[in-house]
Amino acid sequence: MPELPEVETVRRGLQHGVQGARIAAVSVYDRRLRWPVAADFEAALIGATVQDIERRSKYLLFRLDSGRTWLAHLGMTGSFVLHRGPARPARRTHDHVDVTLHTPEGLALLRYNDPRRFGSMHVFDGRDDAQPLLAALGPEPLTDAFNADYLHAATRRRSGPIKQALMDNRLVVGVGNIYANESLFRAGIHPDRAVNRVSRERLARLVLEVKAVLHEAIAAGGSTLRDFVNSAGEPGYFQLDYNVYGRDGQPCRRCGRPLKPMRHGGRATVYCAHCQR
Repeated sequence: MPELPEVETVRRGLQHGVQGARIAAVSVYDRRLRWPVAADFEAALIGATVQDIERRSKYLLFRLDSGRTWLAHLGMTGSFVLHRGPARPARRTHDHVDVTLHTPEGLALLRYNDPRRFGSMHVFDGRDDAQPLLAALGPEPLTDAFNADYLHAATRRRSGPIKQALMDNRLVVGVGNIYANESLFRAGIHPDRAVNRVSRERLARLVLEVKAVLHEAIAAGGSTLRDFVNSAGEPGYFQLDYNVYGRDGQPCRRCGRPLKPMRHGGRATVYCAHCQR
């Protein structure tokens, strides 16, 4: 499932190719995404110019000159690929939405593909915090709002495992399973430790490692385990640098002892029992 680094990678790629483009046509071939694509979706986009593309958590926000926002989520297997030039590539089975663009460089096609159809498309007016999908989200992990003081204060009344807390979008957005595994390993914190039993000092280290892991993953173009590709159709490479995720039974890169698996909320966790306490 695309996590924050993958979505940010897509955002940056699309910003170069789509910002300033006018939407000339929209074709929805299958409205059965996570929520049905609204009947007026096409009409709400056609004729508008994309002024900017932002990211909130794992959502892409295409800011339109009409004052509206096109909100998109990639779900588990969704991807946007930008095809430049007038030629339209042949549609594949899971190509669900085509957006024809007049860009400063010429005609282009933005295509959304989603084999499992867990992504979503919406258009809304007004403030982001009035949009139900965005209203309850916590701070962005790469901003100053995510810091040791905030994390310490926000977790004192929580008693669950720190890994599950780190993946709660109401606490901090976008730190999905892969990057929670990696951040906790780097910070030396056992993923099953009760979050309200972690000191402020250790949380400060965790905050730094979360930011570092996410920055490194973005620089590597995100992670490609199965389906993820960027807006040019290319995979990411951060999976080559994993310390723990997907490496259960293999030697820890620090101490050499075998890494161990466990599960949190149905998600796979890999950790080092020696290095993480």
